[in-house]
Amino acid sequence: MNPYLKWKTLLDFLFAAVLTVILSPLLLLLALLVKCTSPGPVFFKQTRIGKDKRKFQIYKFRTMRTDTPRDMPTHLFSDAENFITPIGRFLRKSSLDELPQLFNILRGEMSFIGPRPALWNQEDLIEARDCCNANSLRPGITGWAQINGRDEIPIQQKAAYDGYYVDHVSFQLDLRILFLTVFTVLTAKGVAEGGANHPKEENHSKEET
Repeated sequence: MNPYLKWKTLLDFLFAAVLTVILSPLLLLLALLVKCTSPGPVFFKQTRIGKDKRKFQIYKFRTMRTDTPRDMPTHLFSDAENFITPIGRFLRKSSLDELPQLFNILRGEMSFIGPRPALWNQEDLIEARDCCNANSLRPGITGWAQINGRDEIPIQQKAAYDGYYVDHVSFQLDLRILFLTVFTVLTAKGVAEGGANHPKEENHSKEET
């Protein structure tokens, strides 16, 4: 076992605890904006696949209407934009909707860096990750695949990137991914919300809702 992984779990918890305290005013403000601009709950919860393929509930700020089809990648929608709330569009583009995943990290279900957690019904992605042992790690808020294509890469390529991370996981690689993630978010590089440009047999999207 990579000795860094033990330190990684501790660092994740400590960093998440500090960030939750520091960002608590922002978290509260975003929660109020979500609640006041559209009917429905503040948080979006969805079943995802975690370490060793254990299921868990991922948390995000809700960015879509409550009548949006569940457990379906948004790139499969022909009219995904019509389901996104006004504040949701900003949250998704800025990735601020991901902030509640700090609670998933504190619960030991996620990491800051790792393969993005697959939907419970994304069998093709789960199986592809089995081949490269990527299901053995805690899923992350961001990862090597996200900075190398985000919504634009097919399943097999995404799994290959996840496999590369498994084989090379280190503190240095995590820092590199973290800094490149900031660049990716600021430029909205590789974000896609749905439409005809996405092959329907592939499950790759920013948020599966």
